[in-house]
Amino acid sequence: WLCPREGLIKIRGDRCWRELTCMDYHYETQPVPNPISYFMHHSPWWFHRFETLVNHFIELLVPFFLLLGRRMCILHGLLQMLFQVLLIISGNLSFLNWLTMVPSIACFDDASLGLLFGSRLRERVARMQLPGPEGERLSLGSCVRRVLNISLGLLIIYLSIPVVLNLLNSRQVMNTSFNPLRIVNTYGAFGSITKERTEVILQGTASLDPNDPTAVWEEFEFKCKPGDLRRRPCLISPYHYRLDWLMWFAAFQTYEQNEWIIHLAGKLLAQEEETLSLLATNPFAGRDPPRWIRGEHFKYKFSQPGGKHASDGKWWIRKRIGPYFPPVNLQGLRKFFKDRNWPYPVRD
Repeated sequence: WLCPREGLIKIRGDRCWRELTCMDYHYETQPVPNPISYFMHHSPWWFHRFETLVNHFIELLVPFFLLLGRRMCILHGLLQMLFQVLLIISGNLSFLNWLTMVPSIACFDDASLGLLFGSRLRERVARMQLPGPEGERLSLGSCVRRVLNISLGLLIIYLSIPVVLNLLNSRQVMNTSFNPLRIVNTYGAFGSITKERTEVILQGTASLDPNDPTAVWEEFEFKCKPGDLRRRPCLISPYHYRLDWLMWFAAFQTYEQNEWIIHLAGKLLAQEEETLSLLATNPFAGRDPPRWIRGEHFKYKFSQPGGKHASDGKWWIRKRIGPYFPPVNLQGLRKFFKDRNWPYPVRD
């Protein structure tokens, strides 16, 4: 029931899902775009409308195929797995898409998977599935298994009552569990689509005075998130760079709401090796550590294929919004770290 719930969240969460315009923004603003995302973003408007309709079909209608017999159940599995593969290719949350495919495997019975195995194994499975003689008594194990299955089903139905009521409520609560065992819950990702992409760019300088207009600020490059305008979007599926992911979320808020980013700045000031291993490039490698680090806030957009910026080798265009956090140095962060009981980073 993940997909119908997800579909309802989308329909009720953002007008663009109802107006079929969400895919106009999705490929550019998703957490980790890949090279295919770039070209998908520039697809014709009618193709984006078609994509959104397909999304609604897969999430709102296809799950009910599970209730329509064996063939429709198999069709449900095929469509769901194909849908997830398309999302992976387009650069979506690939590790989640791989995980979402796992339950769909249960849609395929032994007969439908027989082509994957030898004829002798298929014949053996077929014999095992033949009905027993009429009047044959069920074994004790079969009776116990049936009782447990029915009991578990009734328990899930009972526990799902508040979840269903919440789902039908116009003010539904998302990402919430409804019982101590967390057997049933609500999951509410992707209810709205970000219309603009913003990025936090971390910059360091060796200048004594961070306010000196001649100070040279050099950028730290993350392994996958957008930064360098000329760097091609990366392919990581099914891997997941958690720090890059967190930087995507941090860009929606302020540094006061994401204090961990100041923690990160302190570790970069100290040039801590473990932290540097999470980055793609360190502009201060082989040099003295930076004296100051700051966060700059930028708006990013894909360049236009064949346009001026793309011809110059740029995948992205960016415009500065303003400072994300002011310049900080290691000494100035001492009290900040102490107040939060964080280990104070020390330069090697």
